[in-house]
Amino acid sequence: MSEIGDKIQEKCETFGDKVIKLNDFLLEQECQREEERHKKTGGGRIPIHLKSVANLSNQLLRSGTSIGANNAESTNAISKADFKSKSFIALKEARESLYWLNLLHRNNYIDKDQYESLYTDCEELVKILVHRCKKLEENNN
Repeated sequence: MSEIGDKIQEKCETFGDKVIKLNDFLLEQECQREEERHKKTGGGRIPIHLKSVANLSNQLLRSGTSIGANNAESTNAISKADFKSKSFIALKEARESLYWLNLLHRNNYIDKDQYESLYTDCEELVKILVHRCKKLEENNN
């Protein structure tokens, strides 16, 4: 991998690490809330997998970690077409991650600081991947 490719992959992995930690934090926080609710009301527990926050967080986990996986695959591509395909998939996953971050923030599952930190990191990945994909398109034409 080139020095630039290594730096891009490092950014992808760092973002993936943050997404993993956020997912664990949100699920732990929701479990604590559910335990407190159960103690107060004595009512039945709602399984975490049925909660919106778990589903939204899981979607972000999947797309946010997929950016780095697809970027890594692109660097070991078997052809130029394979490199291009994996690069575009990484870009799509980064854009999808922005969507899930927006939903988590709009629904008050993550605060402004968490949102801005992750959104900024993901936006940077989008810009890098857009640049790469544009270059690939130019080279095809």
